[in-house]
Amino acid sequence: TKMNIFDFEKLENNEEIITILEENKNIKIEKIISTGQTTDWQSSDKNEFVILIQGEAEITYLKNSEIVKLSSGDTLLIEKNKKHKVSYTSKNPHCVWICIFYK
Repeated sequence: TKMNIFDFEKLENNEEIITILEENKNIKIEKIISTGQTTDWQSSDKNEFVILIQGEAEITYLKNSEIVKLSSGDTLLIEKNKKHKVSYTSKNPHCVWICIFYK
């Protein structure tokens, strides 16, 4: 199915929009629109390859407090079971992420 990554539903303040683009037993691909949201500490039993299409963000790792700053076009591999959080996302422009989860 054809789609455009920049087609957005109406963005509500303080609401992150997650759309599953594809999912099967081997992979899950999400499009996430963030408008200033952050997360608590999290980890996954899958690798997560993220592409920040638009905006600016920061990922903080628990183990060494490393902060990775991301700008439009940047990619990052978050290895499985690595505890991290999204510690910043820009509001203007909002963040457009593609997240690919795989074993």
